[in-house]
Amino acid sequence: MFRRKQTSHFNSDDADQRQAKISELRDALGPMSARGEKYCTEACLIRYLEARNWNVGKSRKMVEESLKWRAASRPEDIRWPEVSVEAETGKMYRASFTDREGRNVVVMRPAKQNTSSHDGQLRYLIYTLENAVFSLPEGLEKMVWLIDFTGWTLANATPIKTARDSANVLQNHYPERLSVAFLFNPPKVFEAFFKVIKVFLDPKSIQKINFVYKDNEESMKTLYKHIDPEVLPVDFGGKNDVEYNHEDYSRLMMKDDINTASFWAEDGNHVMNGHSAPESSLVAAKAS
Repeated sequence: MFRRKQTSHFNSDDADQRQAKISELRDALGPMSARGEKYCTEACLIRYLEARNWNVGKSRKMVEESLKWRAASRPEDIRWPEVSVEAETGKMYRASFTDREGRNVVVMRPAKQNTSSHDGQLRYLIYTLENAVFSLPEGLEKMVWLIDFTGWTLANATPIKTARDSANVLQNHYPERLSVAFLFNPPKVFEAFFKVIKVFLDPKSIQKINFVYKDNEESMKTLYKHIDPEVLPVDFGGKNDVEYNHEDYSRLMMKDDINTASFWAEDGNHVMNGHSAPESSLVAAKAS
C-alpha cells in the first residue's frame, strides 16, 4: 500500500521555524554587493518572507528582483534638490507626528498635484518612501499613509501608467512597509477611479485601506484609534494646528540627505533600519 507523503506545516509563530526560514533564504541569496548586504538585514528578509507567505523560493525571487531594481534605480542616491519641485505644494511629505505606535506617517494631498512628469512623480514617491523608512525608530518596520482628498476631482487623478508603476514599486520593492492607509474624505467620484486602480493592488494592501469621512463618527474613531487626535492636524479632524512649510521641510530633507549618504557609503559600518541607524529629525512639517 502507498503511504500518503507527510508534509510539514510552517508555523510563523514558532521562533525556531522562522529562524530556519530566514537562514535558508539568506543562504539561497548567496554573495551580495556591499549595499546588498546592508539592505538585506534580518528584518528585511522577514518582510519579504511575510510578503510571500514564508515561501523561500518565492521570497528569494522577490528579493533578487528588488536588488536588481535598487542597483539600476539607486533609490538611496536620490537627493532633495532633484525632487524638491515635486514637494512645493505639500502634496506629499513625512509628517511631524507619528501614529500611536511611533510609526512615521506620510501625508498625501492629491488635489495639490503640481507637475505632470511621470518620472518626477515616481522618483519623489520613492524618495519619500526611502526617507520615511530610513527615519523609522529602531524596531519599527512599517509606516502609515494619510491621504487627504479635500478638493480632489478627476482632473487631479493620477494617470493610469503612474498609478500602475507606483503600485508596482510599492508592492514589489517595499513589501510589508504599510501598516495602514486612511483615505480621508474621498468624493463619490473617487470610488469609480478607485475601482480602476484597485486591480493593481494585492489583497493584503487592499485590506489595509480605510475610507474615513470627517462627518462620520464611526470612521473617525478608526482614525483616532491609530493616531491621537491631539497630534492629528485640524484638517484631518484633529487638534494639532500644523501646516506644511516647504522651506522648513527642505531644510529637514537636506539634513536627512547627509545622514542617508553617510549610511549608504560603501565603507560604512552602519546597520539598516530595524537595528540601528543615524539620527534623523522627526520634525517634518512645522506650523508656518
